[in-house]
Amino acid sequence: MAAPLPADARRSLRLYNFFFPFVFVVLLPGYLLRMFRRGGYQEKFAQRFGRYTAEERQRFAGGSWVWLHSISVGETLLALKLARQMRALDPTTNIALSVTTSTGFAVAREAACEWLEVIYNPLDLLSFVRSVFDIVQPKRLIFLEAIWPNLLAEAKRRGLPVAFIPRLSPRSERRFHRVRGVVGPIFRLIDALAVQEPEDVARWESLGVSKDRIRVTGNSKFDYTTGGGERVPEFRALLQQLGVLDDAPVLLAGSTFPGEELILAKLYFELRARFPNLFLILVPRHVERTPDVIADLRPLDLRVALRSEGAKSPADVLIVNTTGELRDWYHLATVVFIGKSITAHGGQNPVEPVLAGKPVVYGPNMENFIAIVSRWREEDAAVQVRDEAELKEQIGDLLANATRRESLALRAREIVTAHFGATERTVKAVLSVPV
Repeated sequence: MAAPLPADARRSLRLYNFFFPFVFVVLLPGYLLRMFRRGGYQEKFAQRFGRYTAEERQRFAGGSWVWLHSISVGETLLALKLARQMRALDPTTNIALSVTTSTGFAVAREAACEWLEVIYNPLDLLSFVRSVFDIVQPKRLIFLEAIWPNLLAEAKRRGLPVAFIPRLSPRSERRFHRVRGVVGPIFRLIDALAVQEPEDVARWESLGVSKDRIRVTGNSKFDYTTGGGERVPEFRALLQQLGVLDDAPVLLAGSTFPGEELILAKLYFELRARFPNLFLILVPRHVERTPDVIADLRPLDLRVALRSEGAKSPADVLIVNTTGELRDWYHLATVVFIGKSITAHGGQNPVEPVLAGKPVVYGPNMENFIAIVSRWREEDAAVQVRDEAELKEQIGDLLANATRRESLALRAREIVTAHFGATERTVKAVLSVPV
């Protein structure tokens, strides 16, 4: 049933739609470059413009679908976890999982089944959005970590319940407050928010969301039934073929961003004087950056192996240029560095290595995980460094001190367990609004 939007929301949408084409044109070259570098963008390309084949239309016809709106790999992994929980609570649920990136699509497609259909997000232009709504005909819409205003508005026009599972970094919060008069009316269209921490309630209230629509559920990204490790024997055998002794210390840098691989490689080069058997594993956040990483490391004259090529000869460094394996690689580490925390802002998920029993080290920029890293800092459960010199000092100390490594990992894991069960709480919160 069509429903009119509030006047203030209509004004915000007019402003958004006025500026969107200009912003899109500015961002388009970088977006296209990433598409070409990542590959796989041709598959179902027309879905980005709301165009579906007859077979795809038939897939949705007559069904009852929940639309889960995701973006890239990290959000997609969370979406899959939520999808499985929804299905467990209601075995009749069908889920349309939409993603933006080809890497996210590849991850989601591996999990596709009779009740889970993977599609691409349409560009957030009203004609494309309406076309997809007409095809999928979802009974509710759930956003993960980011809101697309036209998609949200069209769902509300059609009378659908809309839920949001946000990640509100301090940087995003400051930006939203500067334009609160514009974003507030958009946020007020949301029926239910599932936030991670109790303090998040006041933050979202300050942005215009009514308190009675907010539920504290914990962070589903930190809710694990297992810490992984199933592929450890396979990965251990690969390291043996690369000449890595079973008791050799391993420094692993997970989800790294440009510049961080070179920092870790230089640090590794210097630390080998103290730890001759030390081995380095680099896992770039975006695998298409692999040629750039190799070029960065070339001046150091290190023997570099690529995960995609297997073990051809002994190596000093392994670049894991494959997706979906990082959680299991963490189990082989002695010390873990968390990427996107020195040369970039935001940080990557620091919990998976902790659940693998490993101590974590990260730089000053962990804004996306401020709640948990703040707790870790208070409880001396992880190591946050200010710069490269301190990074070298702390990693060297951890490599030399097994007792400290174990105590850090143990305290960090105890704090993480507070989020166990968050997935079920989150699903119940976002499904609490009746259809």
